[in-house]
Amino acid sequence: MRVRRLVLFFVIAAGLLGFTRLSAQNTIALLKYGGGGDWYANPTSLTNLINFCNKNLNTDLYADYPTVEVASSELFLYPMVHLTGHGNVVFSSDEVKNLRSYLLAGGFLHIDDNYGLDKYIRREMKKVFPEADFVELPFTHPIYHQKFDFPNGLPKIHEHDNKTPQGFGLFIEGRLVCFYSYECDLGDGWEDTEVHSDSREKHEQALKMGANIVQFVFMQ
Repeated sequence: MRVRRLVLFFVIAAGLLGFTRLSAQNTIALLKYGGGGDWYANPTSLTNLINFCNKNLNTDLYADYPTVEVASSELFLYPMVHLTGHGNVVFSSDEVKNLRSYLLAGGFLHIDDNYGLDKYIRREMKKVFPEADFVELPFTHPIYHQKFDFPNGLPKIHEHDNKTPQGFGLFIEGRLVCFYSYECDLGDGWEDTEVHSDSREKHEQALKMGANIVQFVFMQ
């Protein structure tokens, strides 16, 4: 079922932007948002995650990931977009409409709380899907059991408030359209290890969980 949705997503995107451009965008995009939050945090993280996926999942993703704005029609080029940061997030009415259309068409959003994002992103995603609430995913959910097994859910990469990491999802008509990693900080863990002085073990845990998200989106 997910394969058919992904094919439909590509067909829609091809119609909007042309197949030639679409075929060159086999990767994950970074989502640029307004409001003052640092959407550009963790500049090495997606490159490292993509390289890890290409090596361990046999994907063929472009390591030079693009940045895409929430209201842009180019959003539809990418099966998966990643949003991170520490501060405020604000979606305009046009951005709300475009992001909703993207996710309903088969796109996928991964949100990673880089610490301090929670109250803002919950408010803004409620604008996108007023009919849906974030729900915590059970540890049995397939996103935790792809190439790598995480029987206890998300790994704890950075301490922050010393809370237990949680993975939340938004479901629309039974489909997971958004995965939100909270109190975990996967993106920091994906970065070059010297950036945050993470251990090799934490770096590997973060990359493996990130690879599970990618596999869930691209390969199911």
